[in-house]
Amino acid sequence: MRIGELARRAEVSRDTIRFYERHGLIRSDIDPEASNSYRIYPEDTLLTLDVIRDAQAAGLSIADITLFIGQYMAQDSEAEDMQRFLDDKIAEVAARLAASQRFLTLLEQTKQALARAPQDGLDEMERGAGNENRTRN
Repeated sequence: MRIGELARRAEVSRDTIRFYERHGLIRSDIDPEASNSYRIYPEDTLLTLDVIRDAQAAGLSIADITLFIGQYMAQDSEAEDMQRFLDDKIAEVAARLAASQRFLTLLEQTKQALARAPQDGLDEMERGAGNENRTRN
């Protein structure tokens, strides 16, 4: 598929695709059927773009993602450096998930507390604001 179709289907910009390609995260070939130098991308590029998006959302840098995808594609799972890298990233993502879960719990508790809170204070403030407006006029 060409870059326009890939961008549309992956819901990213063409510049984003070019950026990832420059960093070696995705690859393209020259379309042999085109008379110009249009690039074509394999279908599995969509999956790679999903992995990149998820990795970025989890807090990985482009350098980390480049290393991960390079190692993943090479299937060099025995490399000690890669094992250490993966252990570190798993710990980082797990810590982010735990922090997000704690904050989600706080948000839910706050919402429940507000739902149970008496409205008297809010009603009083609204009445006071209404009296101020009448006094000014």
